[in-house]
This record gives sequence, structure tokens and C-alpha cells, in this order.
Amino acid sequence: MDVFNSILPIFVLVVVGNVIRRTGIVPMDDWKGVELICFWLFFPAILCITLSTVDLKSLPIGSLSITVLAVTAIMWTILFTLKPVLQSRYAMSNAQFTSVFQAGSRFHGFIALAIVLKLYGETGAAYVAIIMALLVPPINVVNIVVLAAFGKGQTPGFRNVMRVVIRNPIIWGALIGLSINFSGLGLWEPVHTTLDLLGRAALGAGLLAVGAGLRIKSALKPSLLVWTGVVSRLVLTPMLVVLLAWATGLRGEAFEAAMICAAVPTAMNGYVLARTMGGDAELYAATATVQTVLSFGSIPLVIWLARQLQWLA
Repeated sequence: MDVFNSILPIFVLVVVGNVIRRTGIVPMDDWKGVELICFWLFFPAILCITLSTVDLKSLPIGSLSITVLAVTAIMWTILFTLKPVLQSRYAMSNAQFTSVFQAGSRFHGFIALAIVLKLYGETGAAYVAIIMALLVPPINVVNIVVLAAFGKGQTPGFRNVMRVVIRNPIIWGALIGLSINFSGLGLWEPVHTTLDLLGRAALGAGLLAVGAGLRIKSALKPSLLVWTGVVSRLVLTPMLVVLLAWATGLRGEAFEAAMICAAVPTAMNGYVLARTMGGDAELYAATATVQTVLSFGSIPLVIWLARQLQWLA
């Protein structure tokens, strides 16, 4: 119950964001601006300040990195293995596969960040920041390649794919924070205060934007493909983290942070990518919505399970 009470305000903000969008208090077109300022300014700021100040030497970065990278690679393999089965038995199109793949392989790092900040403070946030720095580049590259290969849109060249990855502000926020940390110079106090203020704005605005992005009507009658994305993200991924963490010796708050990242729903930006590159955007929206709604109950369960497994270890 303590865990549920701790993360309840996070999901309340998601619901509030959806209510505001549905009532039209904030016009739908204006939410794009909220998403952009979160993506380009607020979230890079919070990653930068977190990674620039944390004591990295005390963190189990090796086992954490191996665990999350291995889980991601295995999840990609599982989704590709399912492709011929779903196509032969359920007539899944290539465009639908891209959305199943995205929904199963992406994760909403900002929801994870909000949860671990509430539960574990700055150290927990550092774990999520490291996970995002490790996974955002390969996840973006692989999903863009999958959309280019199986979507109905134009196929981007190598330069365009790399441009998307290199211009990602999340990556730059993490790299700048790590560079400051390794240099030992620290942040000038006014810069530190500015980044702190931006970071405080990130979580509230980001969670409201998540709620605004939900498409309830699209998820009222979830198909088998929707459930494939839901099970891949909310069930299989946490299970893989448990197995890999046991193998690598990942324990403590780092393990719980990895479990939370595995349990959060897929990122909403996959919808835009599906729409622009020929994926099935409606299928992605439906899957993301069902994942988000179900994660209200599944995330507390995953956190409870992670703590029980810590005790057993």
C-alpha cells in the first residue's frame, strides 16, 4: 500500500492531463508545444543535473548496463520471432508489425524517472538517467530501421537515421551531465539552479502530456495485436530483467530501478514515428493507451515483486 500511495500522484497527473485534453481547456494543437518543450528542454535538464552531481563510483554501472542492454536485445529477438507466427495465423501486416515492435521495445523513461524520484530520490534518478543514456540511441536506431524496412512510408537513408539519433536532446543532456561529473569541475551555482528549476518543471508537465496523448476510444476493444504489445512490455520485459539481474548480480535500488523501467508503458513518441514512417499509428495508440491504463496496477505489483526478490537474494 505504501508503494501504491507513493506513485498514485504520478498517475493522477496522467488522468488530469487526459481530462484537460478531452474537455478542451487546452486545445489539442497546443499539447504539441508542451511535448516539445519537455523533450527539448525540461527532460535534458533533469538528466544533466542528475548525472553531473551523483557519485558514479558508488553505482553498479557494469551489472546495470549488461542487464538492460541484454534485456533489450532479447526483447527484439522475441518480437522478430513472433512476426511470422502472427502473420500466418492472424494476418498481421508489415505496418502492424512495426507498431507491435515499437510498443514492445520502447519504454517511457519519464514515467520511470518520476516514480524513482518519488521512491528513491536522486540516486534512483541517476539509475534511470544511466538506463536512458544506454538505451535511447539503440532503441531509436533499431525502431527507425524496422519502420524503414516494413513500414509504408519513405525509407530514410543512413545519414537521416543517424541525424535523428545525434539530434536527440535526451542523449545530449546525459552526455553533458556525465562529462561534467567526470571532469570534477562541478556546475556553477546559477547554472545548477537554472537546471534544477527546469527539471522540476519536467515531471509535472511531462505527466500531463502523457495523459493528453492517451486515446481511450482506440483502446476500448483491444485486438490480439494490442495484447501482444501489452504482454511484451508489461510482462515479458520485467521477467527478463529478473533473469538477467540474477545472472549479473544486480541488486538493491539499481535492480528496482531497472524493474521500474521495464514495467512502465511504451513511449508516446512512437505514435508520431508510426504516423510519419508508414506504421500503423492507430494500433500503436491503442496499445500505448492500454499499457498505460494497466500499468496503474502493474507497476506497484512489479515494485512489490522486486522487493520480495531482494529479500530472497
